[in-house]
Amino acid sequence: MDTIKLKNIRTFSYHGCLVEEGKIGSDYSVDLEIKADLKKSMSTDELEDTVDYVHLNKIVTEEMAIRSKLLEHVAKRIMNRVFDEIPPILHVSLWVSKLNPPIGGDVELVTIQIEESRN
Repeated sequence: MDTIKLKNIRTFSYHGCLVEEGKIGSDYSVDLEIKADLKKSMSTDELEDTVDYVHLNKIVTEEMAIRSKLLEHVAKRIMNRVFDEIPPILHVSLWVSKLNPPIGGDVELVTIQIEESRN
């Protein structure tokens, strides 16, 4: 299996349990790693034979724009769309980070990580 990684996809989103978070928003960073067989595209040099990372970025940014209370919820939506829309993907690892979270301390970020393989 081969790997494609998208690192530090930055968004400004409105996730969080607090009402204020839905109004003022926060900065987020998403890292996405997918596993797929890329051998055909290695020889053909054609976009249709690979996993288009523009499509992956679009899924992340669209799902991050939809408010969720929990990072786990938005992460699962991203993962579901990746598997639904891009059949060659066999495994997804996903990290969603909230930068400077409002948790009453000097914390750079909080991150959730989820992983799943196609059944």
